[in-house]
This record gives sequence, C-alpha cells and structure tokens, in this order.
Amino acid sequence: MDLVAVLVLCLSCLLLLSLWKQSSGEGKLPPGPTPLPILGNILQLDVRNIGRSLTELSKVYGPVFTLYFGMKPTVVLCGYEAVKEALIDLGEEFSRRGSIPLLERAAKGLGIVFSNGKIWKETRRFSLMTLRNFGMGKRSIEDRVQEEARCLVEELRKTNASPCDPTFILGCAPCNVICSIIFQNRFDYNNQIFLNLMKTLNENLKILGSPWLQVCNTFPALLDFFPGSYTKFLKNVAYIKNYVLEQAKEHQASLDINNPRDFIDCFLIKMEQEKHNPQSEYTFENLTATTSDLFGAGTETTSTTLRYGLLLLLKHPEVTAKIQEEIDRAIGRHRSPCMQDKTRMPYMDAVVHEIQRYINLAPTSIPHAVTHDIKFRNYLIPKGTSILTSLTSVLYDNKEFPNPEVFDPGHFLDDSGNFKKSDYFMAFSAGKRVCVGEGLARMELFLFLTTILQKFTLKSVVDLKDIDTTPAVTGLATLPPSYKICFIPV
Repeated sequence: MDLVAVLVLCLSCLLLLSLWKQSSGEGKLPPGPTPLPILGNILQLDVRNIGRSLTELSKVYGPVFTLYFGMKPTVVLCGYEAVKEALIDLGEEFSRRGSIPLLERAAKGLGIVFSNGKIWKETRRFSLMTLRNFGMGKRSIEDRVQEEARCLVEELRKTNASPCDPTFILGCAPCNVICSIIFQNRFDYNNQIFLNLMKTLNENLKILGSPWLQVCNTFPALLDFFPGSYTKFLKNVAYIKNYVLEQAKEHQASLDINNPRDFIDCFLIKMEQEKHNPQSEYTFENLTATTSDLFGAGTETTSTTLRYGLLLLLKHPEVTAKIQEEIDRAIGRHRSPCMQDKTRMPYMDAVVHEIQRYINLAPTSIPHAVTHDIKFRNYLIPKGTSILTSLTSVLYDNKEFPNPEVFDPGHFLDDSGNFKKSDYFMAFSAGKRVCVGEGLARMELFLFLTTILQKFTLKSVVDLKDIDTTPAVTGLATLPPSYKICFIPV
C-alpha cells in the first residue's frame, strides 16, 4: 500500500470517528449531508453560488444543519428565526469571527473585521465612538457626503451623455467620503494615488468573489501550492497598509491632541494616552489594520450597491420615473438633497432598501464562530465551531417578501404608500458583528442615488429586454455584470 493510500485511509478513519463522536452522547452537531473523506461536502455545493446551495440544503435538513468544508465542520443557519436567535438573542455567544484563511493571513488578528476577543471589542468600540464623534449620522459627515455628491454629478456631466461604464466613477464617490473621514482630505478623481488605491480595492474584491477562493478557503494548503491570486491579494493589502502607515507618520508629525482632524489623529491620540500600557491594543500595526478595514469596507460595499442599483433602475424605468416624480415634489431640481428629505420620500427609501435586499450583497455574510460550547436548539456546538449565516434565506423569505425573486419596492411600502420597516432586512448582518459603517452607508446610498436621479435621466444602450441583471459573481460578495449607461442631464 503506497503512502497516498495510507494517508487517505487515515483521514477517512478520522472523519468517521469525528462523525461518530458528534452523533453519540447527549450533545451533538446538527445533521447534514454525509461528507466525503477529505473533501467533506464541497462537491455538493455550487462554489459559484454558495447562498443558493445553502437554501436548497435547508429544504432537506431544516434551518440548522452541518456542512463539512474539507475536514472542518461548519454549522449553517437558514431563515430569520434561526439567524435572529443566534446573532441577536445569543449575540455574545456567536460573536467570534469564523475562519476565512486568506483573510486571516492578511489581517493577522488585528483590525475590526477579522479580530477576536479583547482586541476586537476594544477596536470596535473605539471605531464606533470615533465615527460618531466625527458625525456619522450627523450633520458634519452629511456635509461631506453632499459635497461628494456634487463632485460626482460634475464627473457624470463630463461623460457628455455618452455610453460609459460607471464602475470607476461610482467607486470614487464612497471612497472619497471614507478618505475624508480617515485621512481628512478627499482626492481629485484623476489623482494617481487615488487611482492606485481604487485599483487595488477592485482587484481584491474580484479575488474574494471568485469560485477559486471558495475552494482555497476549504483547503488552505492550496494557497501555498497555487499562490497566484493569493500573492496578488496580499500584495494589494500591503500596498494599502503601507499608504495608511505613511499617512499616520505624517499625521504624527503635525498632531494636535486638542484638535483631532480625522480618524488617524484620534487613534494616535489614544496611542499616546496608552503608551505606558504594555497590553495596549493601540499600536501602529492595529492602526494600519483598522484603517484599512474601514477604507476597504467603506468603499467597495457602497460602490457595488450603487452600481447594481443603477442597473436595476435601468431595467425598471417605471421605478425610476416614480422616484423622479417624488424628487420633484419633495426637493425640486435645484436644492441639494439632504437626509431630512428622506421622511418625505417613502418611495425612494423603499427603493434603496429593495436594491439592497434584491442584490443580496453578502449572501452568507462573513463567518461567525461560537465563543464557548453552547447548546443551540438541542444540539451542542463546540467552542470555535464556524457558523455560516445565510442572509439570502432572510432577505429572500417569501412570506415576508412575496415574490422575492422580483425587484419590487412595494416590499417596503404599506397599503398607504408609507415606508414599511422589516426586521428581515439584514443587508448589514445583525448582532454584535453588524457592519460598523451601516449608518454611513445608508446615508451615502440615499444621497448619491437621489442626487443622480435629480440631475440625470438614465438611458440604456441596449433594449430593455436585453438588460441582464444576473450577478457576474456570487461568492463572498455579489457583483453585478458589466454594463454601459448614458447619464442625460435634465
């Protein structure tokens, strides 16, 4: 018997032993499809659309079931009740970050998104407090978003109503907003540093969404044997971190502790206050990781939603027409939209929510893990077990959202045409790990889309029936297909 056969036999025995342990005794993992030796359940999943695969499996195994990604068990939660029970009712117990090997290697346990324990709690608390102090949801950041909306309109005018791919321009606007918060200043859209930062973010989002990455996260050893995309991803992460570090050094040289200018200044002040604490979480390494998290998450999620949203509005001109009628009534064509307008624009509010629901930007969110052994619905989930929450199953619940496969703003309107909130709207996830920038993202989506539709008529370059809204990629993130659009000034 050769070495490979012995290895396969040993791994198969280990898997069978693991399955036997979980199915015996008082506590056990939830049921699920039988895994194959070494491979686990990977062949039973569509790596191009994990969210859809989980929904199909939940029809067989129920709302809580176990999948094996390689030799590693992951508990999957489908449906509003199961997701709410875990992330909200038992938020602390399910607050640990689950494993994504590529991202873990890049983050090294620092920042907001992929850290755990004390460093995560302290960094998240500080980031939320600092963003609030700089006006997240208040007037000062609203001013920044309005300024960027005006710059965005000017850039769109430069297209001269000709067909254009909006990817770059729509990425610049949210990127500049987050830059103004963390670096103090915005960039011109043709600034080379800005272009380089945008390029690295776009490249990494495509890598994260690729089916190949889903396979590599199941079998991390592949990252070392086939390092192409992996090396490119880490190189891009290093580029952004180095830029942040350069900015931090410049900020340090001109720091006024009584007058912080931006997020980096606030972090540096905290570093100074805790310089005698050897256990402090406030280090240059954590500053670069945290700022990079804010920069990446604050740019790509919003720009992708804007891009997908405009494609849906092209496909549904009747929706666009109703929005523009509401804009004429509530704002007019000359005053800049503001957040106070949202209360008088229930249809626009519903459209923004429906765009986020329909595109399902993060189908499974980022994996969670349990902080200790926990009994959940009569199953025993061991400490550290990864938890995959199917946000698709919540956002596409057919009882809460009739005909969920159809883009329909009516999902968020009552019979009188007023905006209708839904607990099932978990586009930003939920619980302890809910998106730190949710308030900022909501503001940007409303103000950017309203401003664009106030100033332009959208025109497709193909017939309505030929507009394809099928995602180009559905991995960790859902990305729209490439398209061209004409922005006709009104």
